Order: sequence, then C-alpha cells, then structure tokens
Amino acid sequence: MTIRIITFLVFAFAGTRSSVQAHGELRHAPRGFDSVHAGVAHGKIDAEEEWPAMAPPQVILDNLYAERKAEPMIVVMPNGRAMKDDRPGQNKFDSAKVRAFSTFGQDLLKDLIHSAVAQQLRVESPNHKISAGLYCVQGGDSGEWYLDMSGMIPRISLGLVRSDQEFWKHLRFIKAEKPVQIDEQYIVPHGKRSHCHNRATEVTVWFENQERSKMAVIIRAYDDGLAFRYRFPEGKDSLLIKEEMTAYTIAPGTARWLEKWNTANEGLYKSMQNDSIRQEWCYPALFNIPGSDKWFLIHEADVNRTYCGSKLSNVADGATYKITFPDPGDGRGLGASTPSIRGPWQSPWRVIIAGGLSDIVASTLVEDVSPPSVLSRTDWVRPGLVSWNYWSHNHGTKDFKMVCAFTDLAARMNWPYTLFDWEWDAMGNGGTVEDAAKYALSKGVRPLIWYNSGGPHTYVPATPRDRMLTHESRVEEFRKLKQMGFAGVKVDFFESEKQDMIRYYLDILDDAAKAEMMVYFHGCLVPRGWSRTYPNLMTCESVRGAEWYNNGPDFTMPAPEHNCTLPFTRNVVGPMDYTPVTFTNSQFPHVTSYGHELALSVVFESGLQHFADRPEGYDGLPDPARRFLMDVPNAWDDTRLVEGYPGQDIVLARRKGEGWWLGGITAAQWGKTKKLNFAFLPDGVRYKLTLIADGEHDKELATSYRVVDRSSEVTVKMLGRGGFAAMLAPYGQGDQKGQ
Repeated sequence: MTIRIITFLVFAFAGTRSSVQAHGELRHAPRGFDSVHAGVAHGKIDAEEEWPAMAPPQVILDNLYAERKAEPMIVVMPNGRAMKDDRPGQNKFDSAKVRAFSTFGQDLLKDLIHSAVAQQLRVESPNHKISAGLYCVQGGDSGEWYLDMSGMIPRISLGLVRSDQEFWKHLRFIKAEKPVQIDEQYIVPHGKRSHCHNRATEVTVWFENQERSKMAVIIRAYDDGLAFRYRFPEGKDSLLIKEEMTAYTIAPGTARWLEKWNTANEGLYKSMQNDSIRQEWCYPALFNIPGSDKWFLIHEADVNRTYCGSKLSNVADGATYKITFPDPGDGRGLGASTPSIRGPWQSPWRVIIAGGLSDIVASTLVEDVSPPSVLSRTDWVRPGLVSWNYWSHNHGTKDFKMVCAFTDLAARMNWPYTLFDWEWDAMGNGGTVEDAAKYALSKGVRPLIWYNSGGPHTYVPATPRDRMLTHESRVEEFRKLKQMGFAGVKVDFFESEKQDMIRYYLDILDDAAKAEMMVYFHGCLVPRGWSRTYPNLMTCESVRGAEWYNNGPDFTMPAPEHNCTLPFTRNVVGPMDYTPVTFTNSQFPHVTSYGHELALSVVFESGLQHFADRPEGYDGLPDPARRFLMDVPNAWDDTRLVEGYPGQDIVLARRKGEGWWLGGITAAQWGKTKKLNFAFLPDGVRYKLTLIADGEHDKELATSYRVVDRSSEVTVKMLGRGGFAAMLAPYGQGDQKGQ
C-alpha cells in the first residue's frame, strides 16, 4: 500500500507560498482503498472552525472527486497554531509567533511526513545508542535516498554524479547484505588513547541506477557515531566524480560551531544558533540539538589517493551543509578540483561523531575507520616535547647561537627534541646546520628540521622549497638527514586539498616511513585519520595557534574562547600543533593567565608538542611548574572530559600509565571557582594531587598538595581567562609511612 502525501504550506502573513511532496508506505489504509493520497493543509487561522467557514473542504473535495480531478484521500487540516499559547485574538505578527512559524514547515516535514515515509532498513550500534534509517524520498524502492540519524540529523542525502552516469536521482534499491559486526582492537604510539577499539555494526546496501550500473553504500553504526562511504564494484576506465550529493540537513535552532573555509584551516570557530550565515566551512563542524545533550561532529576520514579533500557548504540552502570539492583556484590553480577515479573504487568515509560532549572529546572514530598501520614496527616513532625558536625569534634558525640556546633549553627540560625552522639553510653566526645538528646530539637532543613543500603550488619563497617534490629528491634528502641524526621533518605550505595534493601528502609519508623519519605538516589539511595508517605522522597544524600572536593584534582577545573551543572541535579528529604554553609575549600580547598557559600542555594533544616560549619564559617559572613541564607526557593511554562547554571552559583528564594529568581553562572575563571532582579515578586507589593554579594575578602560580580518591572534591580558583594544571600519582603504603 502506498501513500502519497502532498503538503501545502501557506504563510499568508509572510506573503510566501511553498509546496513539498514526499512518498512512503502506509501500513494501515482505510478499508476499500488500494491507493490513498493524504493532503495536509496549513494556514494562519485563529480557530479550528475558521477552516470550514472560509473554504469548506468537504465541498471542494466532493467536486474534485466528481470531476475525477482528485483521488480519494485522507485530509489533515491543522489549525495553524505553531505555539502552545496561541489563542485567538492575540497579535498574529508578534515576533515570537513569527519565529515559531518560521520553523513550522521544517517540523511538519520532519515529524508528520517523515513518519509516513518508507524505511528500508535501520542500522544500530552495538550498544543501541546510535542508529540510522535508510529512506526513499519518493517511497517504494526507487528514487532519491537519504539517512536519518538517531534524532540528531533528520536527513543525510546520498549520491554521486560521475562524468558518465548519475547515482542519486533514480536509484533502485536492490538488497541489503546481512549485518556484519566489526570488532577490532589496535594500538597506536601516540594520540588521545593508546589502546583503541573499532566496534560497529556494518550493513552494505546495493543500488542500481537507470543504466543498471551498481553502487553500494556501506553504513557503520558505532557506539559513538555513524560512518558511511560509497563503493563502485566494477569499471576500469578513468572517470571523474563531478559532484558528491552527500548533504547534512540540520534541524532549525540547532547550535553550531563552524570555521569559515580557508586553505590553511587556521580560522576561528564561530558560535551560531541558526543557519543565517551561508558560506563554505572547514572540517570538523560541531552541532548541538537545542535543549538536549545530543551533540554531533561532522568530518571525513580515509581520504586517499583516489579522491580529494572536501569541505561543507550551505550557500544554496542555509539548513543543508553539502559536501563540496576544492576551489579550482586553490594551490595557485594547479591540479583538478574534481577527483578522478578508476573502478573498483570506494570513497572516503563520511563521519559523524555523536553522543554527549564526553563522547565527542574521547572519540577515536576518525582513526577507527581508517586503514591499519602500514609499518611493520614503530619503535622508532617516538612522541615527545620540542623546543622551538620561531615564536619568540622569527628568524632564530639563521643564528647558530640561538639554535644552540634552544637546544640547551630542551636539554635542561629533558625534552627529547628541538626544531630547526625555516632559514636553516642560511644559518650563520658561528656554525652551519651540520654543526647545529652535532651540537644537539652532543646534548642528548635529537633535531627536527623544516621544509617548504613548494613547488609551484605555493607563493611562499622560503627555502629549501624543492627537496620534497619528487620521490628521488625525498629519498636523497632523507638519507642525508638520517646520516646527520635528524629524527623528523616539518613540511609546510600546501595550500590545497585537491587530489594531486592528497597524493603528495601520502607520498611524503610513504617515503619518510621507509626512511624511518617522523613527519608533521604545517599550512595543511585537518587530520583525516592518517596517523593510524602512518604512525610516523606525528601532528598537523591546521589550527589558529600561538603563531598568530606574531601575525597581528587580532588573536589576543579571541584566544581564550578559541582555546576552549578547540578540544571539542579540531583536536577531536587528530593531533594538533598549536605550539602552546607561552608565558612571555611575542610581537602581540596574550591575555591568558600563567595557569591557563600551563594547562594547555594537557588540554591540547599532539604527537610532537612544541613548547613555543623563549628559554627565559620557562627558566623563570617556579619549580613546581617547571617540573610539571619537564614531566608532562604528550602521548596518552586514556582521555576523559571532566566537564566543559565549547567556548566557555573545559577540564580534561588524561592518563599515562598509572598517573593522571589534568588541565583546566576558562574563557570567562571574570574569575570563577570550580569544584573539581575525581570520578574518573578507579575505586579503592588514593592519589597524591599536585595542583598548580592561578595565583593572585595572571603572572603568578599557586601550588598545593593533598591526597584524593574518586570521592574527593577540591575547590579551584581561576582568574578571568585563567586555568590550572594538576598531576595525580598513586599514593601507596610507603608514601603513607613517610607522613
């Protein structure tokens, strides 16, 4: 039995008129009807009895039936009230009423029509908290298809347009394979969690277009989100993907945190309560269903050589964020913006991390769906802390003595690495890059070194800019670097996510892995799960970080809110080279307190964590804070959100071995008191707490000690834009005897 729903939405007061059609399956039809049509009429009416008085529906429909201009149908006629308190006689044009009616159409489509549309299947996560249904817009088994997701995203449109055929308008459902349980555990050498669990329910759905060509959609429901990808099972000819039709329709009133698209992914996140701003957006994108603890973060993973990176755009429809390919002008116009494929082929994963904020922050879903490591051994992949001279001295690497001073800082602080940034090939004032490398190794510090990725795809002239471009030049450069004792390379200024640039990224990682060289990218794309496949990818910049204190005064005031947003957005999807923990000022000042800056060593995760301040910035710290920075890990066994809200504040707990490390920061202009709980600790174990918090003013730290367990509660005072850091070490019997 098929039901066709024809919806007429008429907003007389706004002078607008629209109509929408949807089809679906009716389980219980009126007796005697083989095909039933249902009409839903809506208008701004003061009272229910006005409908028959103004336009008697029974007369109109009887005439239409008699003239065979309409088939028998069920008619639903709401009285037009969009608010609980919408009694007759009130001002129809009150601002609250106008806002209520602005969302009525979406509510009608989502609730009334959606409930009647045919659901082909539903996929549930192993813990049954996340589910997705597959629907056909036109009803039956042929037409346009979409997913809905667990009351969070009402519509995720599906489909692709190839250069030879379309796979979205007229797709016929063929079959759904039996559900498969994905259950895999894996270990990574760095990240928010060392032991990861890839656990999901997977269903593969097969479609056929009008040319009888097949396409599969692989759907996975995870305990912390949803992932899906497309697959073409056959074909040998090279084809273009002209357009991807994947689009996320967001319910009205959903809060969102989005970053305006830019090729370096170094913008600020903007908090919004609606879709009034229409433009292109970076990944990842964070959303919160109003009045609920339902959150979701949209991203992509396993972008490989067969596709390009994508972004989101709501230019055409404010409520719908459609996957969009790179701009033709990116990378100075080099390379195609549409990807070329050859079958058999599968797309990147479209990823939605979902649940509460604690689920979002702790998720490894981007890595879970990515391919396993290509490395047979990873003992040479060693995460660690790095001294870095660029933030405080933009041309510091030209000066041999400056490079030695930052090497000495790393040695004093027990940090394993120091970075030789740009202009190392022009080093003078007492030595060359070879001399600097020998000096670092003599101090027990391994050097890292910077390269320009260019190539004609970047305008940046800084040298060396040609040594990463080809396989032959990379192999030769890595050979020299290994001989000189370098542990890894920083490659900068990519400026594009076109398919040719994705191939370039992966070629660098391939050749570096063979040479046992660690890699990190700057001026680059947001992580797409590559750190699982290539564990030698230690971090990516793709963030507005502390470097922006050099670029102008615009970062000073937004920085505290920005810092409180990143753990819920950018840093969720992979390591982030913010280059944090600066106590002195660069060209432009910061307004964050010393406690805030110290906390960033825990709040932000990166496989190579660059502490960016000058030596005197660390040497001048009180002993507990300096010791904290000597000991703090940057590769973790577990990560827990203790509390927080995007853009306002956050307290994170991270575990390494048996010890826990905490970082808490706030963006509030005025000071606040926070009650810190320890519910993340195991039962029956006591810990010695070292708490380093804001002192009397923003450049003072106060340290306290006490013994706690999971039932304890500690009051922490934070200054405006302040913070705190803490360390928890198991407190054993031997410790107690000494008290």
